Amino acid sequence: MTGRVIRNTGSHFMVEPLDGGTEIPCKIKGNFRIKGIRTTNPVAVGDIVDIAAPGADGTAYITNIHPRRNYIIRKASNLSKESHILAANIDCAMLVATLAHPTTSTTFIDRFLATSRAYDIDAVICVNKTDLLTDADDREYLDAFCYLYRSIGYKVIEVSARTGAGIDTLRECLHNRTTLLSGNSGVGKSTIINDLIPGIDLRTAEISSVHDTGMHTTTFSELFKLPGGGSIIDTPGVRGFGTVDFDRNEVAHFFPEIFETGKECRFGNCTHTHEPGCAVLQALEEQRIAQSRYNSYLSILEDADEGKYRKGY
Repeated sequence: MTGRVIRNTGSHFMVEPLDGGTEIPCKIKGNFRIKGIRTTNPVAVGDIVDIAAPGADGTAYITNIHPRRNYIIRKASNLSKESHILAANIDCAMLVATLAHPTTSTTFIDRFLATSRAYDIDAVICVNKTDLLTDADDREYLDAFCYLYRSIGYKVIEVSARTGAGIDTLRECLHNRTTLLSGNSGVGKSTIINDLIPGIDLRTAEISSVHDTGMHTTTFSELFKLPGGGSIIDTPGVRGFGTVDFDRNEVAHFFPEIFETGKECRFGNCTHTHEPGCAVLQALEEQRIAQSRYNSYLSILEDADEGKYRKGY
């Protein structure tokens, strides 16, 4: 039988048969885990898999993963493994970010966008909790943030899951697509899903008043079908976004404005860090490239040099 993985709790998986029918709880055998797979989760939500019928113990086992159309990964916090697959076979990767309570760092955002681009997946930024940005300075920062990423070419959607503002626009973006939903803990992913799917009633939690950070309410990855077509893959909140297998000579490719400006550099192999005649450094000085984006570019270069996990802050 062939199906799609719709839930991953770490050791157990829920598989929905492609031809319909009841969801089937499954496991994977131990030797399947280590067979040349350098990830913490060799099977991810969104994977198309073959499963064997339940044996005498009543457990069904995943026996094969079909070739993935795509996937998106980040560096695993468990350093004994290489990476963690967030989702497979998706049409879009959506990062839910907040500019206050808590604040999502631009480094985290840029690492997510760069990774999506590296794996040729359309990325969208959803700015939640806009209702909290009430004074003039906050609104000015929101406008500047949205202008920056839209000018680079990214779609940015402004929403307030609490008031419902912007949810219809978000719903249109998700229609008939399979979308990964990711972000730091506390940015309101569960509240957004509750708005999108009436009656689902996912658990939410208050933000810590001491540290202004979120608490994990999603403990495992799960796919939810959207009314009217499409689906979203919800993932646990993450603190950092370490990049995986980025060749330092290709990092600039994943920053559209740096890549385009870099075509004017004197040297074809310019790293945009110190070389004479570097068009990127000149654009940075003239404020045609944002300092925050350039800092994120440098942080990924460090990942490529050091080959180790680095927090996205």
